[in-house]
Amino acid sequence: MQKDNKTTLIEFVLLGFSNFHEFQNFLFCAVLLAYIICVFGNITIFLLVRTESSLHTPMYFFISTFTVLEIMFVSVTVPKLLSILIHTKKTISFFGCFAQLYAFNALGETECFLLALMVFDRFLAISNPLRYSAIMSRRFCCQLAVLPWLFGFAISLFPTVETFMLDFCGPNKINHFFCDLAPLQNLACSDPFISNMTTIVAAFISIVLPFFAIVGFYIHIIYTVLKIDTKEGKTKAFSTCSSHLIVASLFYGSAIIVYVKPKGSHYDKFLALTYTVITPLLNPFIYTFRNREVKNAFRKVAQKVIMQSQCSQAIQTYLITEKK
Repeated sequence: MQKDNKTTLIEFVLLGFSNFHEFQNFLFCAVLLAYIICVFGNITIFLLVRTESSLHTPMYFFISTFTVLEIMFVSVTVPKLLSILIHTKKTISFFGCFAQLYAFNALGETECFLLALMVFDRFLAISNPLRYSAIMSRRFCCQLAVLPWLFGFAISLFPTVETFMLDFCGPNKINHFFCDLAPLQNLACSDPFISNMTTIVAAFISIVLPFFAIVGFYIHIIYTVLKIDTKEGKTKAFSTCSSHLIVASLFYGSAIIVYVKPKGSHYDKFLALTYTVITPLLNPFIYTFRNREVKNAFRKVAQKVIMQSQCSQAIQTYLITEKK
């Protein structure tokens, strides 16, 4: 398909939540706080997994990869949302809009595949515990971790290109706080049918298929766990999956509603807040508060820091005493 010269727009206007004038400052403070907590929480978990030897397992390797993805994912949309909440100029350049569109969808689809990969890891650990360590070697984990990024950035390219090839010659106001497929397709002067269909197919491959894979793996996990004789064994097996199950449910719940039928509505931007701000904010807490190994690792690191601080103070006190 060859793009003609009917596109005359050089920028778009992101309306965001401009209808709620009296809440702009409150939204800015709330979103900024959520963004800071999200980034700080994910960085903390990443550093904890990297430094604490007890967390050097395949499950926590994928969790650390997930934290990096979460930081990138929120950083694509939230800074621009903060900007349009406090500035009267709410514009984004034409090419900047499509760059944000591609990055957001690529990272979002990568997250879908990564969540499916993480439950596959739990499936292997529970259904085949004796061979798990041999199968999930460090090299194999790294190879698996690359696949979601490849799939996500490749699949999202098709609807992005198809939407970019549409003609934009009319209104330029996007009823959203970032550039997304459905709002842009609704602004096109040309027929967006092919772009819509490409979006649906991409959503089916990157959202629906991983979702059904997750459901299938969890059905098998539950069946396997129910065959465990001891109550402690069942509790331990379920505890390793509970955090992932909550995170996946929160993310997929809103993403499927928005993208499987991308007609676009006034409620999409409110749903988008759940998986762009609220869910990434909750994820670090879900992975820490519901995970005994992470909490134990936090305690170890805290104890090391306290001991080092006490040793440092003791040395300083000794040196001061010697000088006297």
